[in-house]
Amino acid sequence: MTSIASREPGPMPASSVRSGWASLPPEYAIPPVAPSLEESRAYCRRLARSHYENFSVASWFLPARLRQHFFNVYAYCRISDDLGDEVGNPAASLLLLDQWQKELEACYAGRPRHPVFVALAETVRSCEIPQHEFSDLLTAFRQDQTVTRYETFEDLLGYCLNSANPVGHLVLYLCGYRDEERQKLSDYTCTALQLANFWQDVSVDYAKGRIYLPLESLRRFGVSEEHIAQGRNTPAFCEMMRFEVERAREWFQRGSPLIGKVDKELAIDLELFTRGGQEILNAIEKQGYAVLGRRPTISRPRKLALVARAALGKLL
Repeated sequence: MTSIASREPGPMPASSVRSGWASLPPEYAIPPVAPSLEESRAYCRRLARSHYENFSVASWFLPARLRQHFFNVYAYCRISDDLGDEVGNPAASLLLLDQWQKELEACYAGRPRHPVFVALAETVRSCEIPQHEFSDLLTAFRQDQTVTRYETFEDLLGYCLNSANPVGHLVLYLCGYRDEERQKLSDYTCTALQLANFWQDVSVDYAKGRIYLPLESLRRFGVSEEHIAQGRNTPAFCEMMRFEVERAREWFQRGSPLIGKVDKELAIDLELFTRGGQEILNAIEKQGYAVLGRRPTISRPRKLALVARAALGKLL
């Protein structure tokens, strides 16, 4: 992968690692003694229901037998993401992610301490999930600490391979699907969702020192990093965003057959998230692709319409 690394974390003392944990919610810390399974399940339920409204909406359509497993997986993904994105110190994040990796390994070895992994161990056994599906996510979060630019679209897809696609695989495992065909279709959808979020958050990501727009696209359309830094939605920038939005739509289209290849309950969730991602792209288009300084969002009425449509699909 060809990319530009702008940060090189150096060694960190133990005090800095402690301060890294201190910068996160206190309940994220690894306890000295493992909680009970029931306490761990409750921990994951609280985290999932309090941190992400879209997950709570989607969970309405899940069969009861799968909800706790989804809560467990979500809790793992939520904390993993925060370890990479909310600490504010790349070197400390890398060390915390290493500690989290060791907890993952302990989970598969049958001796976890953190409540997420106590609960997740039950999910792993029940759904027979390979360890790499979880550790691949940590690879992406580590990459975020050093790689801040992507030269080509292929390089960006390489990042999505670890940052987005494992999530789709995990959902399929939870629902009993293990085949390569469905995983490939899921990869298209998850990559498309990741791209939609990148195009929505160009200014947000730049404030964190990152540009996910391929540098080859900037050169092709005559856009400089200064345009992004200054929030200049020039005609060239907007034309580039039009190109990238259409590219993301193509990936949504490639993944769409998956909806017809899973059971009805999962299909409703897939359609809800797919349409949500497509609505982000529509919101970008509606404001003329001028995303710098103006983060495109989906209106509340539109969100409610998406949920109503999904609920109707469950009743039919």
